Amino acid sequence: MIEIVQLPVLQDNYLYLIHEPTSGETAIVDPAVDAPVIDACEARGWRLTHIFNTHHHWDHTGANLALKDHYGLHITGPKAEAERIPGIDRPVSEGDVVMLGAVKAAVFDVPGHTSGHIAYHFADDRALFCGDTLFAMGCGRLFEGTPAQMWASLQKLMVLDGDTSVYCAHEYTTTNGKFALSVEPDNPDLITRMDEVKALRAEGKPTIPTTIALEKRTNPFLRPDSPGLQASLDMVGADPVAVFAETRQRKDNF
Repeated sequence: MIEIVQLPVLQDNYLYLIHEPTSGETAIVDPAVDAPVIDACEARGWRLTHIFNTHHHWDHTGANLALKDHYGLHITGPKAEAERIPGIDRPVSEGDVVMLGAVKAAVFDVPGHTSGHIAYHFADDRALFCGDTLFAMGCGRLFEGTPAQMWASLQKLMVLDGDTSVYCAHEYTTTNGKFALSVEPDNPDLITRMDEVKALRAEGKPTIPTTIALEKRTNPFLRPDSPGLQASLDMVGADPVAVFAETRQRKDNF
């Protein structure tokens, strides 16, 4: 079993340390800054051996070179964005397997937010590190991809086991949930979840990780076939990509 430590940094980013105890190898996912990562490793007696990048944005790669200089570690990142990943050693894409000590993660291509975005799925540990593709009750903005690409990417994640923990890269849940209620106000699971989110945030606690099962019940971007959502958008019977695109456009202007 891997050990996962969640590190809140900047305004709303989450970084994730992944520690494999048998080998002692430790990875950081999408390091925006270096000091909190080094402090967290030193506090636990861990040595950082890997960086796993999901995409090229600065708030996911900003500490790559500083951490590589400090630890002499190995950087893995998306093949389609290799030229934009500082210090990359191994470019990977769908079908590749990434090892951390004795455990392995499958790589998924999940373009949409960026053109070459990837995710790392540790199937045996029911853990998904998906960067800015899937959020709690949301998904990433389409900076470089199309609605069809993003919907296809999200469908890859939706078929994972429902108890898979989703470790996304930002604490956007409150705003995402308010939008979700605006387009699917009669969803009882969503109403209940927002009460839980409000309670967590009032106590200063994170709402992440979420799970695939919970997202399928409450995330409008995974629910273009929902009759309630389609009715709210005046798109009853419309193609899922069209419903997804309209939902994303409304969120962009929310």
